[in-house]
Amino acid sequence: MIIQPRTIDLIAPSGYPDPEAAERAKDRLLAQGHTLENADVTQRRYQRFGGTDGERAADINRLADPSRQLPDIVLAVRGGYGATRILHGLDYEGLQSRLRDQPIAIVGHSDFTALQLALYARAGLKTFGGPMLAVDFGADELNVFTMEHFWNAITKSVMTVRSDVPQAQSTDVTGMLWGGNLAILASLIGTPYMPPVEGGILFIEDVNEHPFRIERMIYQLHQSGILARQQALVLGEFTGIRLSELDNGYTFETMLEQVRSVIRIPVVTGLKFGHVPELLTLPFGATAHLVARPHGFEMKLSNYPHLA
Repeated sequence: MIIQPRTIDLIAPSGYPDPEAAERAKDRLLAQGHTLENADVTQRRYQRFGGTDGERAADINRLADPSRQLPDIVLAVRGGYGATRILHGLDYEGLQSRLRDQPIAIVGHSDFTALQLALYARAGLKTFGGPMLAVDFGADELNVFTMEHFWNAITKSVMTVRSDVPQAQSTDVTGMLWGGNLAILASLIGTPYMPPVEGGILFIEDVNEHPFRIERMIYQLHQSGILARQQALVLGEFTGIRLSELDNGYTFETMLEQVRSVIRIPVVTGLKFGHVPELLTLPFGATAHLVARPHGFEMKLSNYPHLA
């Protein structure tokens, strides 16, 4: 595919990246003709983070500066942990004034979910769950599906996500698409950074979590009343699961059966989103029309920022 050169602003809201992967990613993007801003952020270190809390918040607050030309893409260098620590230091009013309804793609996943939730809750900003600099753009071998879907998603006004994974429940609903990493979602319940979404379509994923911990976090979303206000729950990839002899038949599948019996909204499975090489890019805040049938599902997405 032909990729138009873009201006890409790098941010490090969480951990610091593997240096070799980061350099490989930057070299690839430069070779495609893109302009990289704040590129030295990949070399910044503070404890386990990509800089101090103040430095990492400043990466994002720079976007509120009216004297700066906006980049086309704001790309997180990696996930890990740390975004939650900077949420209180963001200039939500300035970011809303500068970025709302602008054709800009703010992209990341995993720990980046904390920023996505906060930016929507406090500033009404729509972002993208998608690939990050080091792990995805800096992979030993680029994943063709991930790259093609990323560039298509951020440059088109509408897109459709399909899956042929068989579905246990059928549904036909329309609502706001939102979500991301399950652990981050659960951690922000009861805070001012959790958006009060009504009638939404919530998607979740996670990595290295046992089924009982996944169940516990879904129960937290359920018992707090969040799931009852949604029209459907869409499950992405849950990778790195390790069972033990103590589970005695308690698997991800049996956990899912229990969740279905309790939450009383349709649960759709098979979304290609999570800590996996083959990764969709999903617009957080888009309007989604989700149709699930026994043979699979289709989700049409619209009303989100995209590059000209």
